[in-house]
Amino acid sequence: MTPRLSEIWVYLATSPLLGLTLTLLAYQGATWVHQRCRGHPLANPVLLAVATLVALLSLTDTPYRTYFDGAQFVHFLLGPATVALAIPLYAQFGRLKRLALPLLVALLVGSLSAALSAVAIGSLFGASRVTLLSLAPKSVTTPIAMGVAERIGGLPSLTAVLVIITGIVGAIGARYVYRALHIEDDAVHGFAMGIAAHGIGTARAFQENEQTGAFAALAMGLNGLMTALLLPLVTPWLLSW
Repeated sequence: MTPRLSEIWVYLATSPLLGLTLTLLAYQGATWVHQRCRGHPLANPVLLAVATLVALLSLTDTPYRTYFDGAQFVHFLLGPATVALAIPLYAQFGRLKRLALPLLVALLVGSLSAALSAVAIGSLFGASRVTLLSLAPKSVTTPIAMGVAERIGGLPSLTAVLVIITGIVGAIGARYVYRALHIEDDAVHGFAMGIAAHGIGTARAFQENEQTGAFAALAMGLNGLMTALLLPLVTPWLLSW
């Protein structure tokens, strides 16, 4: 950056609204690119927005804490947004009752396999104990995953990064997995996406249709609860496996 532009940036960086403005602009631009690419999974808006913000903060040497002072309002809205997912879910209540048992089995298997597979792969690559504990809750929405990681002895900051990567990979790759396995049921699409790719996957599911999004929201919430309850209990077994 030139000295003049650097001075302007330092001045703007003192405003707490800068982080919020940059976040909204980055996501709006990423959404435009996603639409221009006709919804291609590789043009995922979250991936593009995160990459843009990381590049901008790196180029301007802006500390993350400075950025988050303004962007934390978006973080706060995650709570109300998650609760609001109950509205489309209520519209699917009739089918939920009919699928209660299969969904419960899928939840239990999916929740445990997400943690076990992450720890197993990490162990094969020689990851440290702290890294393995940080990997275990990577398929849960960020606030829950960070809390679980801290409780079992992992690093919440590392878990947050792993959660975001997991969500982006799930949102991008889900379409190809469904196609390869010839899975066409929207409820199955959504529930699998919610378990494997939490909030980012749920956002992608809502882009398909309301039913897919509703089942993804259900899976995301239940998987968070299941992981918070079970993971601290099975952690000793995971590490000795």
